[in-house]
Amino acid sequence: MRAALKLSKYLKPYKHFAILAPILMVLEVGMDLIQPTIMQKIIDKGIATNDTQYIIMMFAAMILCAMIGWLGGAGCTYFSSKAAVNFASDVRADLYETITYFANSNKDKFTLGKLITNLTNDIEMLQRALNMLLKIFVRGPFMFVGAVIVVFFTARDLFPVLFFVVPVLIISLYIIIQLSIKLFRKVQESIDQVNTRVQENLAGIRVIKAFNRMRYQMKQFATVNHQLTKRNMTADQVVAALMPITQFVVNIGIVLALMLGVVKVDAGAIEIGVIVAFINYLMMILNGLMSSSNVLIQIARAIPSAERVVVVLEEQSDITNIENPVKKEIQGNVKFDKVSFSYNKHVEPVLKEISFEAKAGSTVGIIGMTGSGKSTLIKLLGRLMDVDEGTIYIDNIPIQQYDIDMLRNAMAFAPQKAILFSTTIEENLKYGKIDATKEDIQEALFASNAFEFVEKLDHKEQHELTQGATNLSGGQKQRLAMSRAIIRKPKILILDDTTSAVDSITEKIIQRNMKEALKDSTKFIVSSKISSIKHADLILVLGDGRIVAQGTHEELLKMSEYYKEIVATQVERGGAIDE
Repeated sequence: MRAALKLSKYLKPYKHFAILAPILMVLEVGMDLIQPTIMQKIIDKGIATNDTQYIIMMFAAMILCAMIGWLGGAGCTYFSSKAAVNFASDVRADLYETITYFANSNKDKFTLGKLITNLTNDIEMLQRALNMLLKIFVRGPFMFVGAVIVVFFTARDLFPVLFFVVPVLIISLYIIIQLSIKLFRKVQESIDQVNTRVQENLAGIRVIKAFNRMRYQMKQFATVNHQLTKRNMTADQVVAALMPITQFVVNIGIVLALMLGVVKVDAGAIEIGVIVAFINYLMMILNGLMSSSNVLIQIARAIPSAERVVVVLEEQSDITNIENPVKKEIQGNVKFDKVSFSYNKHVEPVLKEISFEAKAGSTVGIIGMTGSGKSTLIKLLGRLMDVDEGTIYIDNIPIQQYDIDMLRNAMAFAPQKAILFSTTIEENLKYGKIDATKEDIQEALFASNAFEFVEKLDHKEQHELTQGATNLSGGQKQRLAMSRAIIRKPKILILDDTTSAVDSITEKIIQRNMKEALKDSTKFIVSSKISSIKHADLILVLGDGRIVAQGTHEELLKMSEYYKEIVATQVERGGAIDE
């Protein structure tokens, strides 16, 4: 109930549709309820007395009722669909926005598979439930109540039959709905697992093929798929049991009505048309209950979805603005003061008491063994995560005091794994600067040395990228990711091992171009190659989450054995150190 109240605000903009739909459905139900009575009169007054004119007149009345009912039903379908579709669209948009602003820790809490299910299957369930609620759920109860009332006034002698039929139907309906809520909650959990497995497998398809583990992954998927199938079948079997139960009860009611009706007809208490009308109304009662049960079962399926969606909507991002955040322009001076961070608070920190200072416009190189904390350090700089201890200052102001949008607008980030979107190269670059001109785009492409391959494409900057940019090489993707960062002309530029798929000659060209294009930017370059950072004004050497040495390339060669060992290793392996 709390989840339904929380989501009800999304229906308010479409309340006129939500009001019109039930009103029109009441009109349709009213016309349906009149028709058995008209049939009764045709039998008892028209056919019994052989009054042809009366039969034609009542038949015309029946056709008129059917047409009015059809218009009411069509109108109800139109308005209920508009309300439900727009409601679902708004919830999905708000949910997507909430997820977009999540910190990494929030996304890890829910998992990608579950969030995908929230945006797709759960929203679809809510849309379907609302549509049925506005349309069929109005029809069912009104038809049920209306039929009972009409029977009470027109066939009171047969009314006692309903004392058996109605309670049994309602009890059966209640039991099945309670079971459905529990079962469909398990179904949604299984859908989460299937989506998570699919997402992981598609993202890692190259690894799976490289290790020839396709059959293993198929077995893993078959396990979660079988569980989903099993739970779906159990839930559907419980729901399917409702129809034969209710049909059996109604058939017993019809037999009782006929037995009682024969006695009453022989006694002259009622006429045959009344029995026919009663059986029609009894079927309406069945249809009303079945319609209501279908909606209630759909609501039972939607309740877990609503709860899951509301949990995500109510989740507060771990990274938020303080009250009255700083909105001054950033110059690019960066200082880390005894910064420590851990992904898991119960284990040893990934970063331990990191301290250094970088002046605006300088270049900072970061190098270290795998797992030393290089990528974590630069994620903290962009407030993708918050520090556990210590403080990060930008222009002598703690970054937590800055407005998050202003902080990130002053930065540009090119990750090691180049993430490009399935649109044109131009649109990908405009993620960095939405109002970028053609000159801006070409300048950024030139700075990352991507211009040379983009110019050879048939449509140049309008070249369409596939999902994951699989129609480009690894080096080409990295250069476009750098172009997207460079085009922003940021005050702080972060490059996380962005030349790992680039040859040494191209890397040297990129370094020269960036130095000219981003003179005033503070540049952080994470790399495993000495050649990528040897020109930096400050090099941070990380080891086991600590800064084991810092200084220029020349200084580190004199004072740091650890750094000299890295250099020696790369020279031994043929690395280009002194280009």
